[in-house]
Amino acid sequence: MTFNRVRLWTTTRTGRLALAILSWTAIGLVFALPGLASSPDWRRAILGSLAQWWSWGLLAPVIVGVDRLLPSSDKQLARRILLHLLLSFPLTAAYIYVFAAMLALVRVGTWEAAYHPQTLMMALRGMFLWSWLVYWLIVGAWQAYQYYGRYLSSELRVARLERRFTEARLNALRMQLDPHFLFNALNTISSQVERDPRMARRMIEHLGDLLRLSLESRDREEIPLAEELAFLDHYLAIQRIRFGDQLKVEVRIDADVMYAPVPCLFIQPLVENAIRHGISRRASGGTVVVSAQRSDHQLRIGVLDDGVGLPADWRLESSTGLGLSLTRDRIAGLYPDGTTQFVVRPRAEGGTEVMIVLPLHAMEDEVRDVISA
Repeated sequence: MTFNRVRLWTTTRTGRLALAILSWTAIGLVFALPGLASSPDWRRAILGSLAQWWSWGLLAPVIVGVDRLLPSSDKQLARRILLHLLLSFPLTAAYIYVFAAMLALVRVGTWEAAYHPQTLMMALRGMFLWSWLVYWLIVGAWQAYQYYGRYLSSELRVARLERRFTEARLNALRMQLDPHFLFNALNTISSQVERDPRMARRMIEHLGDLLRLSLESRDREEIPLAEELAFLDHYLAIQRIRFGDQLKVEVRIDADVMYAPVPCLFIQPLVENAIRHGISRRASGGTVVVSAQRSDHQLRIGVLDDGVGLPADWRLESSTGLGLSLTRDRIAGLYPDGTTQFVVRPRAEGGTEVMIVLPLHAMEDEVRDVISA
């Protein structure tokens, strides 16, 4: 029987009843051990101890039920303790008679003791104090269980709130990024409307495809790398129309990471940044290289160019550009466990390199669907 089946079985009424019987029986057997060493009648010692704890097993649901009916909230601990103090004496007295009946049931005692007033008087001189303490142990265990349940519930609520906050923050970053990309693309198209209307029309067609892909993936934080590259292709088509032979793009993607889950719409801002701030400022144009490969259990994605490079005093933390900063924040929000890297550095050959390291986790269902299609 697997662990999940055991857990499911214990959630049923029959399973809980069986578990309770086994638990109280185990307690009874443990407490019978001292009696076995001092009493020659081992049968009587075992049955007497079992009768004692089986009686508490019968009375425990009554104690729990009474606790639930108390006219005080769980936060009013002092008032709750006072009410239990008043109830503990009659319920402990009730236990004495249940115990006497249980002894008679297992043929260790007599049925007369189960209703005779003398039974309680004898208990007052011997086991009443011990039984009263057991009552408080049951109450304490029940209260601890309730507090633990409330603690787990509060932890779950906090986790849900944190997840919703993270999702809201990521959505906000995404909403900032989409208009940023759209305005830049429209500015590129508007510069060609009067100069070359046919070229502008082709750009608009690619922009429409870009917006369609963006809307299709707006509810997904991660998509297969292949979909991200398809989005990038439409953006690069617009830029190739604009720059012509001055822009060269190389895409080097290892086949084994083509369908790895990656943040949605995160390569395009990096390529856009390389073209706008690197390639477009060179009269001769340049090359942008997009790469992705596996490194142990990580995915390494690089975007490099041979453009004009970074200013001498440039720092990512103080940069005013939205593309890099928003992409970095999105990646940090999606993978908060610190397993990612986001590095922007100058290249020794000239130009700029952006290197991103992401955890290469298991593919989700939607990625498997893409592979099987």
